[in-house]
Amino acid sequence: MIHVIPGGNEVGGVTSLGNVVFVLRYNSRQQIEVYDANTFTLQRHITVRRLGIASCGLAACPHNNCLYASDHDNNSVHRVELSGRKSVMKWSVARHPAGLSVNSEHNLLVVSYTECRLQIFTTDGTLLQNIQLQADIGGPCHALQLPTGQFLISYGHRVCLVGVDGAVVRSYGGQAGSQLTQMNEPEGLAVDREGHVLVADRLNNRLLVIDQSLASAHEMSVCFDGGLKGPGSVWYDQSRRRLYIGEWSGGRVIVIDNLKDFCTRRYIEAYSKHKGI
Repeated sequence: MIHVIPGGNEVGGVTSLGNVVFVLRYNSRQQIEVYDANTFTLQRHITVRRLGIASCGLAACPHNNCLYASDHDNNSVHRVELSGRKSVMKWSVARHPAGLSVNSEHNLLVVSYTECRLQIFTTDGTLLQNIQLQADIGGPCHALQLPTGQFLISYGHRVCLVGVDGAVVRSYGGQAGSQLTQMNEPEGLAVDREGHVLVADRLNNRLLVIDQSLASAHEMSVCFDGGLKGPGSVWYDQSRRRLYIGEWSGGRVIVIDNLKDFCTRRYIEAYSKHKGI
């Protein structure tokens, strides 16, 4: 089943925590949208003062009960406490932070688009690791840490596996294009329980699923009115078997339920009775 949170400004990030969905949009006017995860109706906004208009990363941490938003304009990360007063703190990071993620140790991963760095912080902003990525990794958009300690990073026209020293172990893609062996500005990443890698291939308006060895891929075809329009961010809630897709061009959030893993090649269909279509 597919649900759609209707379009607005470009979606810079989407994540969820419990029964709540958070959406960060380009030129958000310092606000994060909060939706009910059952009805997908807008409940309220969280104000994050001095959040730049070009923010493009959002992550939630259930362990620390907080939300992180990257601030591309001001080279910082904002942390929103979700209990009590919903207080906000921020700290400086490498220039032009992009996608955010939380690792198994509940620490925050931030990639710097301009400086090509991967930084890992505690929830209070203490820098734990500052990894300079291999020189040919230009403009990284998103990073995830795997159980092995290695990292998956999207950049340029490829997705690569990177060691703790910042060197590329192996990669998929390389040239811009629309064939299965090619990508065109891949951004958001997600991994299922089997290790399949889901990539938001933004300029190709599609989702690619790459096997865990980064050797082959297939397209996850998501069929509904109009199709995908510039998918840039993805978030997979494994506990609900639910995938969230944030569109840059279309400004919508596409929600796919009952998705056990990413390897199925079947078409996922939506019907006019579903919300937002």
